[in-house]
Amino acid sequence: MINKRVDLTDVQITHLKSLVTGQVSTNETILDQHGRDESAIPPVRPSAVVMPQSTEEVSKVLAYCNAEKIPVVAFGAGSSLEGHVLPLFGGISLDLTGMNKVLEIRGDDLLVRVQPGVHRMALNERLASSGLFFSVDPGADATLGGMAATGAAGTTTVRYGSMRDNVLALTAVLADGTVIKTGRETRKLSAGYDLTRLLVGSEGTLGVITELTLRVFGIPEKMAAAIVRFNSLDDGVTAATAIVRSGISIARCEFLDAKCIKNVNAHDGLNLSEVPTLFFEFHGSPQGVAEDAASVKEIVEEFGGSEFEWTSDEGARRKLWQARHNAYWAGIAANPGKRAVSTDAAVPLSKLAEAVTVAEQILSKHPYPFSILGHVADANFHCFIVTDPAKPQELEDVRHITHEITMKMIGMGGTCTGEHGIGSGKIEALISETGAPAVQVMRSIKESLDPNNILNPGKVFK
Repeated sequence: MINKRVDLTDVQITHLKSLVTGQVSTNETILDQHGRDESAIPPVRPSAVVMPQSTEEVSKVLAYCNAEKIPVVAFGAGSSLEGHVLPLFGGISLDLTGMNKVLEIRGDDLLVRVQPGVHRMALNERLASSGLFFSVDPGADATLGGMAATGAAGTTTVRYGSMRDNVLALTAVLADGTVIKTGRETRKLSAGYDLTRLLVGSEGTLGVITELTLRVFGIPEKMAAAIVRFNSLDDGVTAATAIVRSGISIARCEFLDAKCIKNVNAHDGLNLSEVPTLFFEFHGSPQGVAEDAASVKEIVEEFGGSEFEWTSDEGARRKLWQARHNAYWAGIAANPGKRAVSTDAAVPLSKLAEAVTVAEQILSKHPYPFSILGHVADANFHCFIVTDPAKPQELEDVRHITHEITMKMIGMGGTCTGEHGIGSGKIEALISETGAPAVQVMRSIKESLDPNNILNPGKVFK
């Protein structure tokens, strides 16, 4: 078992170079790039960065690393928020961005096959000419392999589902180099254990994903966006839950508090009223979209919603949602030189308003700047908390605060993470959520597939 840092020898680095056609680098700048993600967790350099170009090369690298007991951490865009890609025990960062081909687009079957290094936005640019789009939208322009590994979701989950719903099949390499294929190109599948969904969300601890078959959708005939303002956080969240219960087919429903709105105004050059705000998006026929928007307007007015605006202008819609996606970066820009901790909790829909209120009350007791936003239509929300990287004690303090919030959400029947994953930051929370016996089952699966613990050690559980 790996329980201390592993630094590669010159002999090992030379051998790794013989296994791949891509680069094997020990350049300090490249090591730094692969030693951090978008979390506030302090960076950790790998010993080397290995860049394979095929499933076969990944297989050779893993077989060698398993024999040599070298830790392997798969790397995509580095946009994760829970320290997933940090090589806590050294070893190699396995950079999959060179495996970036869209292998097949099958419009009649509404599916696409891709390598793991394909970025989400690049995929949608390719699909657009076929009248299709890939729906999972976490905001960041992440790689599809990374999104699958972390079980990503995002703004469109309420209508189209998360990565767990949209990965039909995959190819993965296990720790010893064995290549397996899971799932089928079908909408239904009852054959055997669901290994696809075991690997999706496993955070690179069970295998390295090298190919994905994804569900895609036809681009809607019409898309429209709407915004509405509220006097309080609670009113906006309560309105959002009422809309979901009404059965209106919304594609997105996002909540941003007043601080978020202030930050995105400054970052994106908008002039939105700086009050708690709901963003909506509707997909469908022109008539259906207009009817859905009218129905939403009626409901939000019952909860004190005001200044309701909606538009089907494509430019205005894109600008609004780009601002929403930039909320994280807007918060960083508003606090130069600082880092941010982004919490991620989901609760039963009926508890959402209470959960957001509790989180706000806890955060208000402390001196750290914060804001609250989230995918309220599926009862998943985030707290953005600012910390100074030059003051390590602040990060430790914020971790205690986020743990307190997390425990409150679990106590409401919720989860410690709706989409970010466990990484290295929520290991104790996972035990509290699922119970020690369930974690032991997970540990048994890990030991069966990766007995030497080379795959992303220090993540999900200790």
